[in-house]
Amino acid sequence: MSRHVAIVTDSTAYLPPQTMESHGITAVPLTVVLGNQALEEGTEISARSLAQALQKRRAVTTSRPSPETFAAAYRAAAEAGATAVVSLHLSSEFSGTHDAAVLAAAGAPVPVRVVDTGMVAMALGFCALAAAEALDSGGSLDEAVAAAEKRAAGTSAFFYVDTLDYLRRGGRIGAAQALFGSALAVKPLLQLEGGRIELKEKVRTASKAIARLEEIAAECAGTGPVDIAVHHLAAPERASALAERLRMRLPNLCELHVSEVGAVIGAHTGPGLLGAVVAAR
Repeated sequence: MSRHVAIVTDSTAYLPPQTMESHGITAVPLTVVLGNQALEEGTEISARSLAQALQKRRAVTTSRPSPETFAAAYRAAAEAGATAVVSLHLSSEFSGTHDAAVLAAAGAPVPVRVVDTGMVAMALGFCALAAAEALDSGGSLDEAVAAAEKRAAGTSAFFYVDTLDYLRRGGRIGAAQALFGSALAVKPLLQLEGGRIELKEKVRTASKAIARLEEIAAECAGTGPVDIAVHHLAAPERASALAERLRMRLPNLCELHVSEVGAVIGAHTGPGLLGAVVAAR
């Protein structure tokens, strides 16, 4: 798609390739470090390979894209005819991706607006889609940024994980919270709050936690039009079942996406992740 304002995001948005192509969205990949191998998310390591590595307790870390990688994306957009770029990224509380984009934007050949959405996964993806829709309707750079920020403000994300250990290892949740959950043998429900992952509730069993996740998502959806994404890692049956239950109980549902998260988010949540992203229209 050709437009005067280009949209760049990162690989943690987990937008389907056909959706990115149809909306003219470019995703800059983060990196997963598996042993001594640095692999680009989405092209060099799959979520399934990542899940297998975690199950074998192999050492896995993640890293941001370099400023040079962003600079190349901005140059490519300018060479394709863009006169400006809106660059939308996962929460700066999780990653230095936003900072790398800011560094690259300073030397870009066209103006670049870098936005810390405070989101991740399809919570970030929905922001990129909102910016694309604004531009497709003839909106300006400022209007695209405003549309993305409005979508972020109206989006909530909730997650079930089998264990908090992966989040603790990666520093994404406090050691005290992780230890407390393990000590009581509870199943944690998490939420994205202020750009951070916070412990929302503690439930005694996996089945009760997943049922509660459905209730929370439905309550959050309310009565207005919403889009929902259901994410998982190595738990496709759980994700399909949750998506179908939400489809049945939400008459205000507009779009429903079901997808496996990529290796970067999976490295910090571990296999068994189940998530629900609720984005108000």
